[in-house]
Amino acid sequence: MASSKKLSTDEVEALIGGLADEETAGIDPQRSDVRPVSLGLDDFSVLGDYYALRMINERFCRLCRSVFLPMLRSQPKLSAFPPEIKKFSDYKSEKDDFMSFTISKVESLKGTQLLALDPEMVSSLTSSYYGGSVVKSLRNVEGEFTATEHRIIEMVTVGINEALAAAWADLIDLKFDILIREENVQQTTFSDDDETIIICGFMLQFPDNSSSRLDILYPLQMLKPIASQLRTRLQTETGNLDLTWKQKLEQAVLRVPVTLTAELARPKISIGRLTQVKKNEVLPIIIGDGVEVRIQGRQIFRADLGSASNRAAVELKKRTKRDGEQD
Repeated sequence: MASSKKLSTDEVEALIGGLADEETAGIDPQRSDVRPVSLGLDDFSVLGDYYALRMINERFCRLCRSVFLPMLRSQPKLSAFPPEIKKFSDYKSEKDDFMSFTISKVESLKGTQLLALDPEMVSSLTSSYYGGSVVKSLRNVEGEFTATEHRIIEMVTVGINEALAAAWADLIDLKFDILIREENVQQTTFSDDDETIIICGFMLQFPDNSSSRLDILYPLQMLKPIASQLRTRLQTETGNLDLTWKQKLEQAVLRVPVTLTAELARPKISIGRLTQVKKNEVLPIIIGDGVEVRIQGRQIFRADLGSASNRAAVELKKRTKRDGEQD
């Protein structure tokens, strides 16, 4: 017996009642950690699918490992999150007040870039770099970094900016010059609160399996002039050529065999004369100006007929001009 697809009266009333409960069930207005969110207001189509930016971030992860390797004394693991678009005020509300913020100038795009490091990451890198173990949450006092931690922040920032410039090199030549460092997210002068920013997040995995996050922020307005390039899926990889692969490919190409022929002349003979040719008969030919040297059937050189080491040989004189070539 086939079951009916229609809802019963009781089911309809229960459904309507549930929807009414959803409408009346609100959020406690006394809660201070709840913020209203307007869905669909962020324009994620400005830079398309961020394909080029994601590729830049992946390349940055590979290049930036050398920055943390001397500090962690082991091959670090760095992974990238998908880029996000947010208001700068929303980003600040999600972060702790005490962090390391470094603002760098990007002259080519007439803007700035912000690097955000967690204090736990700075403390762990400092401990590991000076011979200690990597222990998460070493810091007990918030408010300022020590002189040693400031030195680690400087080393990390310089290395990250260099790796970032190399990662962007295939798309555009950028240079990141450090302007100022700040330690309070509420006082950072990177951007206005209502300005839209692009957040590129990265996760650094420590040897003890703990992890920490670093963020690189770009103002959306700064990247708009290169939006079309950021939407492209063509990456030339000119900044990081694999020389080993290139050399092997070149060697493989040079080992490809080709057929070389030296043509003295092309005599013409009638079919009637050809039928009368007998054994040991000599057919006269006329040799023109040199010998044609052909490679794979195409005439490439003119040469003179001669000998070398008691063997017949040709001496290449000049390359034959092909159709479309200039003298």
